Parts: sequence; structure tokens; C-alpha cells
Amino acid sequence: MCSVWRGANCGISRTSTRVFSTLDHWNVEGLLSDSSIQPILSDVSRNSIVQSCYVACMSSERPLLPRSTPAASGMSSRAVAELLDRLEAQSVECHSIMVVRHGHVVAEGWWAPYSAERPHLLYSLTKSFTSVAVGLAIADGLLSLDDRVVDVLPDHVPADISEQGRRITVHHLLSMTAGHSTDSLDEAWQLEPDDLVKGFLRVPFTEPEGTRHTYDNATTFILARMVERVTGRGLPELLDERLFKPMGVDHAEWDRVASGAAFGFHGLHLTTEAVAAFGELLLRGGVWDDRQLIPREWVELATRRHVDTLQLEDDSASPDFLCGYGYQFWMSRHGYLGNGAFGQQCVVVPSHDLVVVVTAAVDQGHALPSVFWDCLLPGLDDAGNAEDDDILADRLRRLSFAPVPGSAAPERSVKARLDAFAEDSALPDETTVIVDPVDGGWLLRFGSSLNVEVGHGEWRESSPLGRPVVATGAWQGNTFVAELYVITTPHRVRLVVDADAGTAAATWSTVPLTGPSLALHLQSPLMTRPDVA
Repeated sequence: MCSVWRGANCGISRTSTRVFSTLDHWNVEGLLSDSSIQPILSDVSRNSIVQSCYVACMSSERPLLPRSTPAASGMSSRAVAELLDRLEAQSVECHSIMVVRHGHVVAEGWWAPYSAERPHLLYSLTKSFTSVAVGLAIADGLLSLDDRVVDVLPDHVPADISEQGRRITVHHLLSMTAGHSTDSLDEAWQLEPDDLVKGFLRVPFTEPEGTRHTYDNATTFILARMVERVTGRGLPELLDERLFKPMGVDHAEWDRVASGAAFGFHGLHLTTEAVAAFGELLLRGGVWDDRQLIPREWVELATRRHVDTLQLEDDSASPDFLCGYGYQFWMSRHGYLGNGAFGQQCVVVPSHDLVVVVTAAVDQGHALPSVFWDCLLPGLDDAGNAEDDDILADRLRRLSFAPVPGSAAPERSVKARLDAFAEDSALPDETTVIVDPVDGGWLLRFGSSLNVEVGHGEWRESSPLGRPVVATGAWQGNTFVAELYVITTPHRVRLVVDADAGTAAATWSTVPLTGPSLALHLQSPLMTRPDVA
């Protein structure tokens, strides 16, 4: 089933429940080869979305946070407009933005075809949610900061474990001070393909535990396994029961290892508003609707500095990532943040009662907080006016990526073979690519089993393997060009088909951290690594 998206942002809506402001088999032939990966294909359904006078795009469900305007919160709309200007000037591919001041959403927007109701892959921002799960287990008396990995997960301890490996505790994992000199993830999985915990404990430790921060994804994976062991609940189920459902978050998706366990260090998908509500929950000390969902003591402990962070060898680190590390939170110059690859960020600024959330597809996401400080902070004590608010609201409603320019050529079909000359091609070399005109757009056939619908002058949606793709394309002379947005992730594929040469190329705008295979990335939920968890 295909649905079509036209115009800017969420211009076509099927239902509306609330208006704000003044309107009060899994192997895909030729494409997949890793037999160890076990996907679960699932139907994909999404709520409809609406436009309003101020709100750029809202879910049809009850909003998690109340709405207001910048002026009513004592904030200048021009500061937000300046932020948008800066992002555009720096060619930052932003997918969504939400600004919360004094507990109210005062600015929000989605760059079409991204939209409010869709969850977005958070990558390592997931770690901050895993930290909360650890805090809940500790508050319940099931775990402590001093508990050792070898005691909680004895069945994952290698026979040749070092003395330092025996000493690694929950505190060391949370603060990423176990003693590895680099991220141990790849080496650990190479050592123990079926048991990342055991592999982590086998990777040589080069620094004394508790002395040096090294960003290490495997530490969070182990924390997730420890929480699951002591609570008897999966990480997603625990957070659903204790955090998401009490907040009103009804749709959290998780990528998983082949055993079905959540990665813990990445893989959570949430809407932008759900992430903003999480930031607001932290700002309130863990209280939501008069319920203490997260112990205040844990919020304070997790979001304060426990260890210094080090300058990178290439001197590329942003000042905000040199302010120290908490318990799966980064400290910043004006607060703290959860951070995920390619610009997924939840920035909390307690001193200004401010939360800023962005989802994006950028290589240098670490530079984003500096833009927030430069643009937003000067406007926090400079309340604007209703006219400026209206101008900003209109701009936020019209945020959009442009469809691919060119002609439709409705009678033209082409068949080509993929030339995977580019590194990290989205498709294997020699994959057959067929472009067939269908209903004013096209049907792309990759190999024998992967079909994607493409619109002309619009976005057309399909879910060939479970995860939705929203695509637009056009003929530009004798070349067919299409942009395929894997819409619940930061990633998109640009397809270029040379009709004269009979060749095609499929390249990622940003290559997924789980690997370049498009077919793999379209699995929902994405399941990789044969770990027993």
C-alpha cells in the first residue's frame, strides 16, 4: 500500500483531532547474504497528521506537552528564526526541531517528508534511556553502583578473564571508565560473535578502571543485560511500563540483536515530542503529572560530571563535548545532553528552563550545541511579539525538502545494472535496477524482491520490507534520479540511473552505522548480530 505526500510539511492530512492557537522470509534474493541475521517483518501503520495555526505538525494522539508561543514564554521568535537561518547557511540537514520553555512547546517543525507522528532513530541518544532503566533497578534495590559484571552475569564470564575484568562495576560501565583505550564494540564481537559481554571482558584493558573516559558502546549493552537479569524484564518492556506509558508515549520502537534483546546503546526510535518530553521529565527532576517516574536522586546523579572527557587526537571535538561525562549523559557548557550519531540530540538547560531537541542527518552533530547557544540564549531574555510569532509559525509550517526536479516522462522505462564503484554502496554490485512508470510516478525494482514506489513532484510512501521509505524522483535528460528517505531514520539513498550506459549507482547521504546494505536497513525491527544476550 502506498500513500502520497505533497507540498510542504504535512499538507495532506486524513484526520484531525486537535487544533491549537487561534483555532482553539527474509532473504531478499541478490541483496541479503548474512544468514545470521534474523529479521521480523511487521506491518507499518502511522497515525495521520494535521497542520494548525502555530503548531507545524502534531500527532493525532493527545500531545505530551502543552503548547504556547515564544513571546508568552519570554523568548524571542527571532532567536528561533536565527537558528533556522544558521542551520540552512551551514547546510545542516535537519529533520525536526522542538524548543520547550517553561514546560511548553514554543516552537516545533518538521522538514517534509519527515513529520510529527513518525518515530525517528535516535542512535546513541538511546543510552540516556538505558541509564534511566539502571536508575530504576537501583531504586528498586535490585542493583547497585558497586555490583560487578561477573557477579550479575556469571554465565557470560570468559575462562581467561583478567583481574581488572573481574573488578568492572556498574559505575565503571555508566561512566565509560572500564579501562579500554578505544571503543571495544567491534573487537568484542570479533572475539565472541555470539556473546558481546564475554567479548567485552576479553578485550585487553589498557588503563586502570575508573580513571579515564573512553566512549565505549559495549558498556551500555552490558548495562542493558544487567538490568534485564536483575529485573526479569526486557529493557523495552521495563521502560514501557515505568516510563513511556505513564508519560503517554504509546509508540517506542527498538532495534535488536538476533536474540530479540534491545541493543541498549542504540536502536530506540521515538517521536521528536517524546524525546522533548523526556528532556522535560529530567528538567522536572523525574516528576510527570505529580508522579515520580525517575528518582530525583538518580536524575541528579546521572546528569552530573563523573569523569573528564578528552580532546580528540584530530582536535575535532566541540567545546560542549569536553565538559565531562555523567552516567550516559554528556555534560555541556550550559547543561547536559543525550547525543546520538548524525545529530540526534536532547539538550537540557536547567538554568534557563529550556529543552531543545533536534533530529538530523549531519556528520558533525557535535557542533550543534554551539549553534543553539549562539542563537537561542541571547533571545531568552528578549520577549518578542505576536507578529514575530506568526511569522515564525508560518515558516515552521512550510519546512520541507524539495522534491527531485525534472520531468515525468510517463512512457519511459529503463533497466540497468548497479555499478557499486562507490564505497559503501547501498546495493550490491550487479544488482538489477528497473524503473517503471506507475500512476504518475515510478516503481523501482531492485533485484527480484525489493520494490520501492517513487513520486514525481511529491513523496510516495511504501514499506517494501517493513520499514517505510518515502521517495521522490524525476528524469533529468537521460538520467533518472531518485531520493529514497528511510523516513524513520536519519538516512536516505540517492539513486542515479544512466539510461544511455545502462548503469546505476545507489549512494547513502550518511551511511548507517549498522552497515551500508539498504535491504538490511529496511528491516523493521532491524535485527543484527547473532548475540545470545
